Amino acid sequence: MKQVLITGGGGFLAAWIARRLAARGTRLRLFDVPGAPRTASDIVLPRHASQLDWRQGDIRSADDVRAAMEGCDAVIHLAGVLTPACSANPVRGAEINLIGSLHVFDAARAQGLSKVVYASSAGVYGPAHSRHPEPATHYGAFKLAVEGAARAYWNEHRIASTGFRPFVIYGPGRETGVSAGPSLACRAAVRGIPYTIGFTGACGLVYVDDVAEAFENALFAPAEGAKVFNLVGELHTIDAVIAEIRRQVPDADLRAEGPPLTIAADVTEEGPDELLAAGRRSTLAEGIAATLTHYRSLEESA
Repeated sequence: MKQVLITGGGGFLAAWIARRLAARGTRLRLFDVPGAPRTASDIVLPRHASQLDWRQGDIRSADDVRAAMEGCDAVIHLAGVLTPACSANPVRGAEINLIGSLHVFDAARAQGLSKVVYASSAGVYGPAHSRHPEPATHYGAFKLAVEGAARAYWNEHRIASTGFRPFVIYGPGRETGVSAGPSLACRAAVRGIPYTIGFTGACGLVYVDDVAEAFENALFAPAEGAKVFNLVGELHTIDAVIAEIRRQVPDADLRAEGPPLTIAADVTEEGPDELLAAGRRSTLAEGIAATLTHYRSLEESA
């Protein structure tokens, strides 16, 4: 591949995917809104930051998306706003998460691309159903609509797609969103300050580099149809997360409060093995250790 476009390029997950692609020599174009923070990319891409082609624009603008995709021969679509923003302004959430995704598929068609790799979400599941998507939030509803649109683009235009539904992604640089609590708890433990994770209960926890590997493999794998995969990781309670952080940082002052996430805890992971055959799932202990190491290195260099 000559050049890959990553929408939402200033974000946490984009940085980890870009790190993997840059390491294999792939040219990258990162697209995000003007003024979007590039903190995550600066954290995990220090060796490659100067090699990235940054483009500014609005995912809600078809012209901006087409211009960003010009000259690219692959796309990973990550741009979007999370649950709180969608709940606060559903129309804006739909414009970004749904209409923006349609712009990406249309631009891919115009550019002659054969597939789109994109981020859906475990938010397509509600709290009561673990087999059949029944979202309980605007965010989940928009993501489910994108999955349906992806099927339509395959049926009508033969644009293949691979979508991923990550559950709680954690790891270095994950510092925004309701489910950032496990990562922020690691940062607080390293800094020696109290922290309260804002939700309780059990959830799938998947380490960020495992998610990045899935996107990388999907990008280079042959694609046909419109496939969507759950990326659950390991199922743990938030109490177990806190216990693991305390095992590695015994004096960590952590607690959790608030309702569980609005996603069924027992959703299964089926299918991703075909895209993760070259890798493995990180255990909670391994993921926590890597996250703590990252934040320790930041404190030491500050």
